[in-house]
Amino acid sequence: MDLASHRFMSYFEPEQAAHLCQIAIVVSFAEETLVFEEGEAADFLYLVLDGEVEFSKRIENNKYQTVAVAKPDDFFGELGVLDGEPRSARAVARGSSTLAKICREELIEALQFAKGSSVLQMFNFIIKNLRSTTDQYVNQFVHKQKMVLVGEMVSTIIHDFKSPFTGIKLSSEMLKEMHPDEETQEWCELIQLQVQRMLGMAEEVLEFSRGNSALTKKPVNLIQTLQQFEKLNRVYFEAAKVELIIRVTEVIVEADENKILRVLQNLVGNAVEAFGGRGGRVEIAVTQSEEWAEINIYDNGPGIPQAIKEKLFEPFVTYGKRTGTGLGTAIAKSIVDAHKGKITYESEDKKGTTFYIRLPKITNEPIE
Repeated sequence: MDLASHRFMSYFEPEQAAHLCQIAIVVSFAEETLVFEEGEAADFLYLVLDGEVEFSKRIENNKYQTVAVAKPDDFFGELGVLDGEPRSARAVARGSSTLAKICREELIEALQFAKGSSVLQMFNFIIKNLRSTTDQYVNQFVHKQKMVLVGEMVSTIIHDFKSPFTGIKLSSEMLKEMHPDEETQEWCELIQLQVQRMLGMAEEVLEFSRGNSALTKKPVNLIQTLQQFEKLNRVYFEAAKVELIIRVTEVIVEADENKILRVLQNLVGNAVEAFGGRGGRVEIAVTQSEEWAEINIYDNGPGIPQAIKEKLFEPFVTYGKRTGTGLGTAIAKSIVDAHKGKITYESEDKKGTTFYIRLPKITNEPIE
């Protein structure tokens, strides 16, 4: 946007606004470029012309927590300029951004000669931003406390479940030895796979609550992954009256197969729950482009409710369920992100939902 049309300039008389536009320094920032660091001297006010700027506070272990985002026609850095205190947060450009900056001394001089109504307008905007930032910070604090609680609960669950899971595994191994027929062998293997899967699910929730998703990546053939997924869920789909249709070409990705199975399980499991026992159809199609493996998951369910569409990938978002934590899609997204992939969706009321997953593809690699 043009500097003269920026919201901030409307607070001043034409001559003052023209002077500020003349002395302002327009700077372009590349993606992830530091604008200023927390604790630095507040020597400039910044006006956002294009792009976005993210503000974050340093927390434990040298990590940063986002507290606000400035978009075109916003301005920031005014508090430090007005009270002379150091920067209270870190500012980093999101994507390519263009900012105009006005030095502190020039701004203070302009404000001394500005009309009272103009100053009041500016302070109304500042107060609105402070309220918004406070609300966001409180929400993030509550979210953090919830995740700590989830982590503590899952740790307890994993500890308590290990003993009975070991008993189930040993029992299935004994049954395999006592009954060597093919059907019994297959059911016992499925029991062991499901036990490992349950422990894996709990471990993944624990990882998510701690803010990390550790990957054990290797070349994975998605045909074999989808075959494993169908095997693990065959009984589940039959009981839920769900028809599973899989269309897959041979695509090899560099991935953690167990976590990709978790993504499929979370998304398809949500679809099955949405059917509400009435049955339905789930289609999984795997195709490829030059660089990406593309997994599309479609269901003919009722669609995602409008009330949660914008926050679908956020933790603890759920709608109309008697059970569930609201972590399924958030965990799925964290896994896809950890693989340097992308997940999006389209949903239409009473016509169904399609999730689109892209994962980096590799070629001509041996499969372990």
